[in-house]
Amino acid sequence: MSLKQKDVVRPIAHYHPNIWGDQFLIYDQQVEQVGDERVVEDLKEEVRRNILAALKVQTEHASLVKLIDDIQRLGIEYYFEEEINRSLQHIYDTYGDNWKWGNTSIWFRLMRQQGYFVSCDIFNNFKDEKGAFKESLTNDIQGMLDLYEATYMRVEGEIILDDALVFTRTNLGEITKDPSNSIVSIQITEALKQPIRKRLPRLEALRYIPFYEQVPSHDESLLKLAKLGFNLLQSLHKKELSQLSKWWKGYDVPNNFPYARDRLVECYFWTLGVYYEPKYSRSRMFLAKNFAIAAILDDTYDAYGTYEELEIFTEAFQRWSMTCLDVLPQCMKLVFQMLMGIYEEMEEVMAKEGKAYRLTYLKEGMKEYMESYMTEAKWRKEGYVPTVEEHLSVTFVSCGYKYLLMASLVGMDDVITNESFKWVSTHPPIVKASCVICRFMDDMVGYKDEQEREHVASGIDCYLKQYNVTEEHVYDLFNSKVEIAWQEMNRESLICKDVPMAINMRVINLGRVIDVLYKDQDNFTNVGEKVVYLIKSLLVNAIK
Repeated sequence: MSLKQKDVVRPIAHYHPNIWGDQFLIYDQQVEQVGDERVVEDLKEEVRRNILAALKVQTEHASLVKLIDDIQRLGIEYYFEEEINRSLQHIYDTYGDNWKWGNTSIWFRLMRQQGYFVSCDIFNNFKDEKGAFKESLTNDIQGMLDLYEATYMRVEGEIILDDALVFTRTNLGEITKDPSNSIVSIQITEALKQPIRKRLPRLEALRYIPFYEQVPSHDESLLKLAKLGFNLLQSLHKKELSQLSKWWKGYDVPNNFPYARDRLVECYFWTLGVYYEPKYSRSRMFLAKNFAIAAILDDTYDAYGTYEELEIFTEAFQRWSMTCLDVLPQCMKLVFQMLMGIYEEMEEVMAKEGKAYRLTYLKEGMKEYMESYMTEAKWRKEGYVPTVEEHLSVTFVSCGYKYLLMASLVGMDDVITNESFKWVSTHPPIVKASCVICRFMDDMVGYKDEQEREHVASGIDCYLKQYNVTEEHVYDLFNSKVEIAWQEMNRESLICKDVPMAINMRVINLGRVIDVLYKDQDNFTNVGEKVVYLIKSLLVNAIK
């Protein structure tokens, strides 16, 4: 008797259905593309001239740093990559660690974001003769906020920045209690909840554009460019999502995979977090499909397949062949076909550029990914609670972030090489740190729900058993490990000079998406008002 003919009891999780319907299926072009694009080109040229003019005059370097910060936070950095790179390189070559023009905190944050390991000793100037932060700093609210944001670029062991974080967080928290500072309080509250370092650039643009508009000294051309640029890019993203929706609908996911999370729109939102720039359109489409299929695969192992079925399913991935799938349910065959289809499609495209080798690395990454799922299935079947070390060695892979990073690189330009994939394959510290953020934040928000059904032991279970501590202690420990992981990502992005910043930013952005979706609850599995609002803001509502 074949497996599919048996009466089996499946660990169904009963996820809620897709909440978007077919609203993204038809691309609705709402903006006048040609006219807006001409205006954007003129505005870009004006801003470009302003950047280069400020670069030539040393006394204008403070203004240049502020201009670059505004450009980045307004979400239009991709228009001026060359000019920004050139400007920050010049500033680093000119001043090194000894910045002397204007806002130290913004300079420090920008330089570190760009990969320049400038010293934090410059903040000793913020302290008095007793070694405490000067009381006068509390009179400058914007200065304190800038210092607070700078502290999130710290690496482990930078005590002065640890102290600065406590100092600014405490004092800024007091300011939010004053109802007379409404606009300032909102800005501070948002920063205290999520600093710039952890904020997705596209969401930061949505937040910063209306704030910048209220600044009396704002640059009208820059503001107009930010608004038009946002809407033009939104139009491209809507077009991509429409194409993805047609692909997804072709597989009739709700009926063919009723046990799985139908989350194409949320997967695309996740992908936008990894990269939103126009030049990454091809990469984005491929990664979004990988995200969507990965969610079905996760649920196939976690909330559908029997142990015997999953053994055969995993073997198919190891062979990279469907020949052994005959005895499995149709849904398991179909998800395998979906994955093979997007690989073959992308392999054909990349072969024309002499880059088909990238898919070879990705296939090996997928095999490792599915093998980690199988190990978890074995633990669940046996009721085994592994040691913490054993658990992490598997779940850092099963969280999917190493694989999805590889998938994000496949369609990118020539900055990605054979060495890039070899590097990711070794699970280097920055990639491991991103996996730490994903694993521990996911464990914390999903623990209660997972206890209500048969599920593999989570990291929390492992810590509770091995160390005989309280749940509260484990949550505190996990939160601490997440913060250390952010510092590790900072450090690696500064010291790994042979790794292009374009790759490091994919890793950092993966961490940022987790901070958006998993900070308070599992907003991917249980899509609520917060995520609906964010998705509509990015993909439905244009800026007026």
